[in-house]
Amino acid sequence: MKRPKSTNYVIVEGQCAGPKVCPLSRVQAGSVVCIKRLSTTPELTDRLREMGFCEQQQIKLLTRDSNFICQVCNARFGISEALADSILVEAVPSLASADPRA
Repeated sequence: MKRPKSTNYVIVEGQCAGPKVCPLSRVQAGSVVCIKRLSTTPELTDRLREMGFCEQQQIKLLTRDSNFICQVCNARFGISEALADSILVEAVPSLASADPRA
């Protein structure tokens, strides 16, 4: 069965190109994002929160190869694409775009 091609959202001036909130699986590697919603089962949501994947937590997506490697609270976690699809995030403005001198 062929999987439909997913669209990657590009971070443009601290915003997801597309909806304001998008799945973590659609964000480019190297982006810093803020978790807005965990759309998982209650048990998995509790486990993610225990690991630091909480609403309003800033995380950095390091790579998006076979697994998605995220930096959360100075720890790195590998998660599946399916799990990354269920974590809704919002782009965090970069320091360069927030600095009027830049």
